[in-house]
Amino acid sequence: MRQNEHKLFFGVDKIAILTYALLVFMGWLNIYAAVYNEEHQNIFDTSQKYGMQLIWIGSAFFIATFILIIDAGFYTVFAYFFYVFLLVACIAVPYVGRSIKGSRSWFGFGSFGVQPAEFMKFATNLALAKYLSNVNIEVETSSRKSRLSDLIKNYKNTIIAVIILGLPLLIIKVLQDETGLALVLMAFIITLYREGLSVNFLIFGLLSALLFILSLVMESQTLIISLGVIAALSFLFVKRSRKNLIIISIVFAAASGVVLGTNFVYQKLEPHQKDRIDVLLGKKTDLKGVGYNVNQAKIAIGSGGFWGKGYLQGTQTKYDFVPEQDTDFIFCTVGEEWGFVGTSLVIILELFLIIRVIFMAERQRSPFSRIYGYGVASVLFFHLAVNVGMTIGLMPVIGIPLPFFSYGGSSLWSFTILLFIFIKLDANRLVILR
Repeated sequence: MRQNEHKLFFGVDKIAILTYALLVFMGWLNIYAAVYNEEHQNIFDTSQKYGMQLIWIGSAFFIATFILIIDAGFYTVFAYFFYVFLLVACIAVPYVGRSIKGSRSWFGFGSFGVQPAEFMKFATNLALAKYLSNVNIEVETSSRKSRLSDLIKNYKNTIIAVIILGLPLLIIKVLQDETGLALVLMAFIITLYREGLSVNFLIFGLLSALLFILSLVMESQTLIISLGVIAALSFLFVKRSRKNLIIISIVFAAASGVVLGTNFVYQKLEPHQKDRIDVLLGKKTDLKGVGYNVNQAKIAIGSGGFWGKGYLQGTQTKYDFVPEQDTDFIFCTVGEEWGFVGTSLVIILELFLIIRVIFMAERQRSPFSRIYGYGVASVLFFHLAVNVGMTIGLMPVIGIPLPFFSYGGSSLWSFTILLFIFIKLDANRLVILR
């Protein structure tokens, strides 16, 4: 082993770290703008959110440094431990945690609060990478890449992988009612696809999503009759055999089940959740109620024009017309004050980091590191797409932060841990981790 390998930053991807630091710094400046208080103009004032965010940033840098110091093998050895520990924490928090904004999903430590569901992302990623990397591996020596062939052939592996993802999803949704954080875990499906999950699962998922949307805008009876007609026509144009009849019948039954299940789930939703879906689909207009946030967000972004109104000059931001503008809707602050140029820059930087992580993942020799890297990219992309999408009215408001930008210690810490574990793994990319 070369002497340089003992150095803290030996082998680390400096491009990824610099992009991370730039996003965090820009996020801090925009948090200052979002909650700017003329009576507390000092950006370092810890009585204000921007001062507190500086503390979170400093502690996040400390956490990142600590992660880089630890041996990369630590994360494979303790992957399942982190997963189980945080599962237990997510189960316990509704009973012993602190209630914030009606949700008991935080552990309170004095004036600070920690949300364990946020950290479930990196723990689930570690557990999934650990399990999949232990599945039989087929090495393609020509390109020095590996694919998990068993994931295609052995449905047992797929089921176990889905259970690893499903357990925290159900716990976070059912016990904590944190829909946004629960749905983030579905982003790991992208990782499964990269490692050999059949494209049929993705097609089934996309068709199910389409049926889900159609079920919300059409009558169930009309939709099922339409599916029946499509099934009958399909049987006319395929080879008439018992096998094809069974396949078509199964697909029709599954599609009908999705339609009926959608309506059942929709009726079980909370009133505000139904309203958000109805507003998104255009079934109702409520600009002063459930649609207020999104409408004000679009006004703020649109008013910024091409160049924006200027730093600290946003009227929608300054006069608090957009709720949660320092957390879930911080993209509005960027749009109003920095305009199209600023929002484009933020999206480009976020996408650049995601693409950089994918590039880093593809150069790994260790399947564990590659799988974990794709998990990082999947989570970051899901957060970016949903956060920006809900801000401009293309997706329902489910309340998830913009990576490295939104205010909050748990959010920043969890993203930092998620990313820097992979940066550490990448620094040891020539080592096969088990």
